[in-house]
Amino acid sequence: MRKRVAAWEIAGVFWIFLAGSVLHFAYDWLGRAAPVSLVAAVNESVWEHLKLAYWPAVAWAIAERAALGRQFKNLWAAKAVGIYLMPVTIAALFYGYTGVLGRNVLWIDISIFFVAAAAGQLASYLLLTARDASRALNHLGLLALLLLGAAFMAFTFAPPHLPMFRDAVTGSYGIG
Repeated sequence: MRKRVAAWEIAGVFWIFLAGSVLHFAYDWLGRAAPVSLVAAVNESVWEHLKLAYWPAVAWAIAERAALGRQFKNLWAAKAVGIYLMPVTIAALFYGYTGVLGRNVLWIDISIFFVAAAAGQLASYLLLTARDASRALNHLGLLALLLLGAAFMAFTFAPPHLPMFRDAVTGSYGIG
């Protein structure tokens, strides 16, 4: 079973990376449609780029749940930890290296996205194969994922005026 879970988690890294890359451009490609803005980046803010990992990772988790069935009582708890780790990793590495260099570099940004997807999927694998969590912890994981998704959607339309939400190109916030 460990090999099957490992294969799913590794494949998930590549799915998240590729689907997230498509979502980077999807809002413009699809005519700036408001429904698309819920899952795709609407500007060049750090916050909007965090959505690019979240939505593909959630979609992969749903597929993984369907494929692995109910074998893991801790699937949603494990996925919540892994999926929360992705945006934390992206933000920490992005702000860390840009703080040192004083600017961003595209190939580093792309590498960070891949590393974050890998870190999240690795954390998920380690938790899935460690031991089962309580039903309550699993429900808490699912709730945490739903809350993060709601935050991504809400802050697309009504973002706080904080640096993480500011479009680096236009200086605007959110969809606009």
